[in-house]
Amino acid sequence: MPKERIVPPSKDFVKLANVSLKEYKTKYKLSIEKPEKFWAEQAKRLTWFQKWKKVLKHDFPKAKVEWFLGGKLNVSYNCIDRHLSSPIKNKAALIWEGDNPDESRVLTYQDLYREVNHCANVLKKLGVKKGDRVLIYLPMIPELAISALACTRIGAVHSVVFGGFSPEALLGRIEDCKPSLVITADGGFRGGKPIELKKNVDVAISQSKISIKNVLVVRRTGDEASLNWKEGRDHWYHYMMKDPEIKKDCPPVPMDSEDPMFILYTSGSTGKPKGVLHTTAGYLLGANLTFATIFDYKETDTYWCTADIAVNLVVLVSQVTTKSL
Repeated sequence: MPKERIVPPSKDFVKLANVSLKEYKTKYKLSIEKPEKFWAEQAKRLTWFQKWKKVLKHDFPKAKVEWFLGGKLNVSYNCIDRHLSSPIKNKAALIWEGDNPDESRVLTYQDLYREVNHCANVLKKLGVKKGDRVLIYLPMIPELAISALACTRIGAVHSVVFGGFSPEALLGRIEDCKPSLVITADGGFRGGKPIELKKNVDVAISQSKISIKNVLVVRRTGDEASLNWKEGRDHWYHYMMKDPEIKKDCPPVPMDSEDPMFILYTSGSTGKPKGVLHTTAGYLLGANLTFATIFDYKETDTYWCTADIAVNLVVLVSQVTTKSL
């Protein structure tokens, strides 16, 4: 068998591609020779509350790069709200298949809008505000995407931690990002085996120098009897989402292009995990453009990914953001 095998796409596939090879070469050349002009054109893919004044400001010797200076936008608005005035609002935004094949859930854009708005107000009720860090340690359930988008709606910086990590790994991330809130679940399932997420959070918090004010717990396994519940700190997600005093509508906070969006930590396999900070406009546009051109996503497509969201966060913002080219 030859070492290298090239399988060319069919002619029909090429005709339907979002970007032709000729267009790709033209755009690539523009991005290299006139990057500011290229990115100014691509920025039209997003919805801005206030247009940026300058595309790029950089100082490579000091490793400081800023994009779309003066621009204002919101990630959750781009992912959800701007689709609600079109038929897309009734299209599936998230399709969830549980660890158990009998479990599934579909959220349309309209459904996701309601859930994210409500969750954002729950976060506000727990004292979370713009600039605060929220650590999300959940299994692969819809509430993971909902809570991350809720953070972006109010300007909180979220950090998603892989649900299979140990209390020690969780502790290191808590110590580094200093969250005011941790969102977790009573437990989760991986390959049919239960994972005690809430217990892991309790262990990490007990060993941390950081004072965690609140822990929001999603009911997943239903094993409430084994939980070590700390009154005043621990709160059930489903109870708070049903609280009649919490409003269901939450206006999106206008965010500066360079405002922090999320922190994603390296695995730590080569040393201490390092937190990589992604800012709002640059990451959102990069994810949007990548999904449309590299993944060749169409509005009639269903994108399926088996990667954990903590290691493939691009799925979250690109899957629900992409507009037609």
